[in-house]
Amino acid sequence: MAVLNISPILTRLNIHTGTEDNATSIKSFSPVDGQFIGSVPITDGASYHEQVKKSALAFEEWKQVPAPLRGEIVRQIGESLRSHKKDLGTLVSYEMGKSLQEGYGEVQEMIDICDFAVGLSRQLYGLTTQSERPKHRMYEQWHPLGIVGVISAFNFPVAVWSWNATIAWICGNVCIWKPSEKTPITALACQNIVLDVLAKNGISQHISTVIQGDARLGKSLASDVNIPLISATGSTAMGRSVAQTVATRLGKTILELGGNNAIIITENADLETALLASVFGAVGTAGQRCTTTRRLIIQEGVYEDFKNRLIRAYQQLKVGNPLDETNHVGPLIDEEAVQQYLIAIDNCKKEGGKFIVEGGILKGSDYLSSCYVKPCIAEVDPSFNIIKTETFAPILYIMKYSTLAEAINIQNDVPQGLSSSIMTLNLREAEHFLSVNGSDCGIANVNIGTSGAEIGGAFGGEKETGGGRESGSDAWKAYMRRQTNTINYSDKLPLAQGIKFDL
Repeated sequence: MAVLNISPILTRLNIHTGTEDNATSIKSFSPVDGQFIGSVPITDGASYHEQVKKSALAFEEWKQVPAPLRGEIVRQIGESLRSHKKDLGTLVSYEMGKSLQEGYGEVQEMIDICDFAVGLSRQLYGLTTQSERPKHRMYEQWHPLGIVGVISAFNFPVAVWSWNATIAWICGNVCIWKPSEKTPITALACQNIVLDVLAKNGISQHISTVIQGDARLGKSLASDVNIPLISATGSTAMGRSVAQTVATRLGKTILELGGNNAIIITENADLETALLASVFGAVGTAGQRCTTTRRLIIQEGVYEDFKNRLIRAYQQLKVGNPLDETNHVGPLIDEEAVQQYLIAIDNCKKEGGKFIVEGGILKGSDYLSSCYVKPCIAEVDPSFNIIKTETFAPILYIMKYSTLAEAINIQNDVPQGLSSSIMTLNLREAEHFLSVNGSDCGIANVNIGTSGAEIGGAFGGEKETGGGRESGSDAWKAYMRRQTNTINYSDKLPLAQGIKFDL
């Protein structure tokens, strides 16, 4: 497939990038073919503080807009995303390196969360409770926080931002977004779409702000007392730094960090379904999802059969240009990611791991950059240290188990706790996996894989995954502050707990 001419897409998305190559700009190169996409100016300290001031002023206006009308603005953003789905999805695929279908799917996820947020804008319910004092009414209500800072990762360069931004907006907040420095152009595209809708409705442009920079800019967000909530997606190390910084000022965080996800395959599994779930979970987005399947825990009675199925399936995988829809796997994000992939393979072998599908860098005319690698599979022991770490690459570790209790213990015996799955047609096994004695993850699935979460459910995990929740269910409450109200409509002042105070 020919190298993509990205210029017409950038023009249609109203993106005007520079060609500067200096310390004040970020240059974006596609991992698909190594080509330069464009550069964006780095947000310096003075510009950052000016943006925060403008965001604070915009919040004073935005919070006065009734929530259903805020929802109407988000509805229009969703409609604009629909009209730009093909171009934006292609740009996501080209700048990040995921398959074209996954690029389109990510934009569809943005559209879906807009739809969810529109409905939610009429459902920000409070709670009425009973007072122990006569002629008193008690209730709870929710108010917006102010500025929400969003720090997103390269692997989902636009969708995770939208999970946060759309919910924050309908709650009455404004957003400052620091995208990954590895995917700055897709952030500009999203910002242009939002700003166009705001302009058409006479709404302040500073409801939505994008700042560009590296970890130092993220540190500025995290330490800023003017930003009550930071939602950060990325590595556990990054999240730990953000959490510590925000905690020193008693701010709030939503953290969605590392994943080390496992599928348990029992002797009662539909092995064809399990195979599809395992392969897609392991190689989708070239293993660069936080929900990527990294471990298969297979019952010893079906282990050899399933291992052979995996080997045959991997032999059919096509790695190449992700814009070619006949390919299953695209490139890693950059050469640093390739090195981390190679280090993980080496460490696995040092511990005694046996690779039944070998890894390595792919070279040749079919590979347009140096970021293409082989999806690989290693047989390991559950005690290996390597399987307790997260490597953002298509490396799958497989291991045996005897009893279900043993399998669950193996699954839970890692520092991360994002997503998990069991493949079984046995009701008792499924229910045990979902019980208090089962998976310790924020997401636990039965007969589907570990990736592909829907926006209707709260997304996030436990342990070193950070404990945060984004997107659906009642995750909106994290973007608001709760207020308890008591109204006395009597002509007396009775005190709680029967206390008397007479003058």
